[in-house]
Amino acid sequence: QVQLVESGGGLAQPGGSLRLSCVASGFTFSEYTMNWYRQAPGKQRELVATITSARTTIYADSVKGRFTLSRDNAKNTVFLQMHTLKPEDTGAYYCNTKVISGLTYVAYWGQGTQVTVSS
Repeated sequence: QVQLVESGGGLAQPGGSLRLSCVASGFTFSEYTMNWYRQAPGKQRELVATITSARTTIYADSVKGRFTLSRDNAKNTVFLQMHTLKPEDTGAYYCNTKVISGLTYVAYWGQGTQVTVSS
């Protein structure tokens, strides 16, 4: 079955850096777009970054120029490198993908990893 396991969250100071990882299994990783979402307390989950199978990346305006999303298909892993962190980057970060099942796509989520940016 499809599994997404995030890691790398923690506490960072404003201006600091963190690198999140998401290890995927149960599907042909290299063929699928991968996404990172985040959810701050009391707010809706928002899309942070996307990487396609062709390694095209798309970023939310709020993280553009600070976050970099990459993938290692040999390791079935995506990495979200976060620099110049701000308190507003605080939240639970979730890895996501949609895998084809029959004639439809099914969304899968990891369990999330917490990022807290505070001095």
